Amino acid sequence: MLEKLRLRLADPDAILPMAILGILVGLVAGAIIIAFRMAIEQLQAMYLPSGSEGYAAMDVHHRLLLPTLGGLLIGLLFHFTPVAGRAVGVVHVIERLTYFHGYLPLRNALLQFVGAALSIASGHSVGREGPSVHLGAAGGSLTGRWLHLPNNSIRTLIVCGIAAAIGASFNTPLAGVIFAMEVVMMEYTIGSFTPVILASFSATVLSREFYGTAPAFTVPALQIGTLHELPVVLITAVAVGLVAAGFIALLHYFSTMLSDVPCWARMGFGGMVTGLCAVSIPQIMGVSYGVVNDTLLGQLPLWLMLAILALKLLATAVGLGMGLPGGLIGPSLVLGAMVGGSVGLTVSTLFPGEISSHGLYAMLGMGAMMGATLQAPLAALMALLELTDNPNILLPAMLTVIVSGLISKELVGGKSVYLILLEARGLTYRHNPLAQSLHHIGVTSVMSRDFAACDRTASREQLHRIMKQSPQWVVIKEDGRPHTLLPGADLALFLEESEGDGEEQIDLDEIPAARQKLVPVARHVTLWEALDILDKEKSNASYITREDGTGVGIYGILTRKDIEATYRYQE
Repeated sequence: MLEKLRLRLADPDAILPMAILGILVGLVAGAIIIAFRMAIEQLQAMYLPSGSEGYAAMDVHHRLLLPTLGGLLIGLLFHFTPVAGRAVGVVHVIERLTYFHGYLPLRNALLQFVGAALSIASGHSVGREGPSVHLGAAGGSLTGRWLHLPNNSIRTLIVCGIAAAIGASFNTPLAGVIFAMEVVMMEYTIGSFTPVILASFSATVLSREFYGTAPAFTVPALQIGTLHELPVVLITAVAVGLVAAGFIALLHYFSTMLSDVPCWARMGFGGMVTGLCAVSIPQIMGVSYGVVNDTLLGQLPLWLMLAILALKLLATAVGLGMGLPGGLIGPSLVLGAMVGGSVGLTVSTLFPGEISSHGLYAMLGMGAMMGATLQAPLAALMALLELTDNPNILLPAMLTVIVSGLISKELVGGKSVYLILLEARGLTYRHNPLAQSLHHIGVTSVMSRDFAACDRTASREQLHRIMKQSPQWVVIKEDGRPHTLLPGADLALFLEESEGDGEEQIDLDEIPAARQKLVPVARHVTLWEALDILDKEKSNASYITREDGTGVGIYGILTRKDIEATYRYQE
């Protein structure tokens, strides 16, 4: 059954089995995220007097020492990890999807779990969504590899894991689906929606059993008063777009700064900067969601919002740039809330009674900052809706998200922060429509099973018996291994036109025929990978084998023409 399942999953239309696997990966990712959140909470409970938002109650010395020592500890953990195992976060997931067919190593995921838990718990200005994406993606990848599934289905399971992780971590199931496809995969495919939605659903249900159903932010149902407020909405969008561009530029700068310094020193420095910022403004420490909630309720003065904006921007850019494990979406929500709240409060002070509560503009700033930073407007709108449980926000949010995104896009070169950070590593994202199409199809769904195999030298009688099956292809073996591909029609024509007795030995490499060099292709690879192998081997034909090219069993024949015909059909 498992063998049949693997062959079935090579077909991109295998919706039902992928739906079942999506639920499985959703439960796996949901369990991982619950364990991750519990680890953070247990660490925070050891020294924070009032839970995750209790950093302000610590004395000045502890606010300085906690992130500094935390950064040094995390840096030492990374220092003693082999270089290949240090890459973590969303950029790492995009890199593995682009260059390594979605194979996410367990070692990196374990380091992400421990390192990010320590980073968040020690008060660094990072979020948990980046680590959640990595952990969910690793859950999907490792599940697929454990079941020895084809690579095209593993890619889908990674998307399932990402959506499930976002849904479980923030109680935003639909935003998780859109985020996975818009931000990480950067494509929408109809066949992926069913398993991805089910994965996000199952993970969120599991998470709600532990953390309840309440949205992340509890605020009144704020809404825009009149259309006369649209200029203020536009001003908010412009301000957020400028801050988003500055944030991305700073993050890129610090990511390339001190690149030759040992990671323990870099992360220790990042922790020290956070500690110094927290000495005067402790609200910048941790995920700072309590501060956002206060801003949405209109409880923060203007000077404090501006101070949090400036110092959290610096602490986040330095901390993440120095390599501290953590996410940037959480901090971007905080930054956006501070920008929007500051604009709203300033305008309402200058023109009393003319606009709605400045908490509304803090909401708009959150979505705009997320959209502008990630260049993902749909994900930002849906996240804003689910985080606040306020549908009234959508109309003005559409304007702020798009305008801020356009401004940020023009200023930073039209790419999301993740692609910019990927390029900082010397890598590029391969946005190729042909590759995207062929990545979704496994070789076993396209290969031809209409073939026969025989040794290079065979008797005329043996060849006549083979041709009674009328095979499309004849695989010529040499020393027991497939070597050359011969069209069945060419062999049939030769036998018909030549004469000889049944015992005559015929060398199939000598007869007139359109022979092609055969190269092995493993059964789990996608059509894009197979095409890459054919290009590297300068061949036009391959045989699908069981063991990554080391086995002699043949599942079928795949030619370059088969791949091209599939792509034309997909178009």
